Amino acid sequence: MAKSNSTKKPRWKLLHQYYTYTGFYSFLGRSLLKATPPIVIFIAVLLGIHFFVMDVNSMLDYVTNNFPDYGVFAVFFASESILGLIPPEIFIAWSGKSSMPWTYLSILAVLSYTGGILSYFFGRGVASIPSVFVYLEVKMAKHIKNMRKWGGLLIIVGALLPLPFAISSIAAGIIKFPFGSYILFGLLRLLRFAIYGLMIFGAM
Repeated sequence: MAKSNSTKKPRWKLLHQYYTYTGFYSFLGRSLLKATPPIVIFIAVLLGIHFFVMDVNSMLDYVTNNFPDYGVFAVFFASESILGLIPPEIFIAWSGKSSMPWTYLSILAVLSYTGGILSYFFGRGVASIPSVFVYLEVKMAKHIKNMRKWGGLLIIVGALLPLPFAISSIAAGIIKFPFGSYILFGLLRLLRFAIYGLMIFGAM
């Protein structure tokens, strides 16, 4: 029998083909484009406040001196557990004004990671509440479909990039993505905070 000249493609090539055919790269590009305007607006508003209203550093000092740390942490944790309503960069900048910047940043990172885990279990739990489950299935149909296609890669994207990590976590919970894999991929959320901390602390 003649041996086949064809060789098996490397796994990374097969994955690259799969992500190309299923539209992952296009999705990533569109998501980054959608995430860019809010970031630009946030920076513009922050600069407007800084130059025309009050010094941003003074504002952060005011928050640091007049609000208890646990209160700020609680607001951040609630935001990270409920669709990331407040940009985490604000809290990272706040941590830079604290007496222990890197300790506070580490707490924020762990709270964000924990908030994602809560969102994951929320996604798993809604199956027992039919009305909520149907509502989320409709509202998050695209996210759920993408999670089924791309799984862990979508969690990595949500953890690292300026995209809602909570939404990726809820979708992972809804499709019952393996929890062990979820917490492993989600650890990259900590890396994001370290990178942002280096950038924001360096600019302050």
